[in-house]
Amino acid sequence: MIPIIISGACGRTGRAIVTCGAESKDFEIFGALEAPGHPDIGKTVSNALGIPGCDALIMDNPPDLKEKKPVLVEFSNPEATMDHLDWAVRNACPLVIGTTALGKDQIQQLKIAGQKIPLVLGSNMSVGVNLLFKLVEETTKILGTDYDAEIVEIHHRYKKDAPSGTAVTLSEKIAVVRGQNSQDAVIFGRKGITDQRNPKEIGMHSLRGGDVVGEHTVVFATMGERVELTHRCHSRNTFALGALRAARFVFNREPGFFDMQDVLGIK
Repeated sequence: MIPIIISGACGRTGRAIVTCGAESKDFEIFGALEAPGHPDIGKTVSNALGIPGCDALIMDNPPDLKEKKPVLVEFSNPEATMDHLDWAVRNACPLVIGTTALGKDQIQQLKIAGQKIPLVLGSNMSVGVNLLFKLVEETTKILGTDYDAEIVEIHHRYKKDAPSGTAVTLSEKIAVVRGQNSQDAVIFGRKGITDQRNPKEIGMHSLRGGDVVGEHTVVFATMGERVELTHRCHSRNTFALGALRAARFVFNREPGFFDMQDVLGIK
């Protein structure tokens, strides 16, 4: 069995990972992490999350290790993720990171850590979304700049960051194929008299409301037609199963910096 520690275990996605991991014969819930002061710290996963037979404690810091080298699965916040990165490197533990809103400097630190431990970073762990990344790359190659590119994403009212990490990755996929810098190319919404659309820009639009788990659409439009590529997520189990797939990938693997396309073999 593959031992795993879930960081952000009491969050929406963290709960799904714990549940799916506990139900699988491939995984052992070795530990669970939450922020200092969280009301469930000190409780077992069974008591806190209602998952039978899971006696791992919810802690505010990663545990001391002796023999086992569990996979740390991160779905927390950037600050906690970077703190836990140091622990993973010190203990030679594989790492799967689904935390969003990481900065450029933080991502660079993750790449450096990938020289010492196996590490998967994914802005979205869904298998379908990572297929969407690949399809967007290929579609951009075929259609070129004759087609205007617009990205629309919608998430639940509780999501704190905008645009989503997935939408940012989609814009980067388009920009790389076009030979652009995504930060220069992306336009966030439009208001007032904006003049004629610049063919080089990539439109980005974020919607927030209700309990939408996640939906992303990339529109390629030109005179006379448009192509739309859409992924809709109906359950957080989608992210959980993808994260567990990534955990299988990094377990007992040599050091390296990977993404979900590496995990799925679709690069």
